[in-house]
Amino acid sequence: TMRVEDTRLVRRADIPPTPWRNGGGVTRELVAWPNAQDWDWRISVAEVASSGPFSRFYGVQRWLAILAGAGVRLDFPSASVELTPRSAPLAFSGEDPVICSLLDGAVQDLNLMLRAGAAGSMRRVAGSLGSTIDVAKTVALYNLAAPAILRVDGLAFGVPGESLAWRRLGPGARVDIEAENALWMEW
Repeated sequence: TMRVEDTRLVRRADIPPTPWRNGGGVTRELVAWPNAQDWDWRISVAEVASSGPFSRFYGVQRWLAILAGAGVRLDFPSASVELTPRSAPLAFSGEDPVICSLLDGAVQDLNLMLRAGAAGSMRRVAGSLGSTIDVAKTVALYNLAAPAILRVDGLAFGVPGESLAWRRLGPGARVDIEAENALWMEW
C-alpha cells in the first residue's frame, strides 16, 4: 500500500547554498542518495552567475534543465547547444568537458546526476502527465510555480512551488501529475 509519508518533500528555500570553488555560482543539493559523500543519485538546483567550465563527474550521467533566466549555451567538444527555460532537458555524460556561456545574465538550473549504469529520464510537465511504472524505480517531481498535484495510485500529494517531491515506486504503480511548470524524473 502507498502512504503519503512514503513521499519525501524538499523545499529549495530550506537548503543552504554552497558556493562553487570557482566563484561562478552556488548549488543547493536537494537530495543525494544514499548520502552526500557517496551518492548513487543526486538532484540539485544551481544558480549560475558567470560563464565558465562545468565540473566534470566521471562515471555519471547528467540531465540539465534551465529553470529561470534567459538561458545558456553549452559548448561540447563536438557541438554547441542552447538551453532556455522552454527547452527540453539535456542529457549528457558528466565526463564531457563542457563550457557554459550565459546568454543574458544569471540562470537557475536543475541537475539530475546518476551513477553510470542507471537508466533515467527528465522531462518538462505543463498540464497533465500520466504513466504506469514498468519496473521498480525512483521518481521525482520538481515544481517551479503554482502548487502541483502528484497522485500515486490515486493518493494525492501537493507539491509547493520551488520544491522537490520524490519516492520509490514498485512495478504497476500509477502516477498522475497536474502541474503548470514542473520537471518529472524517473530512474
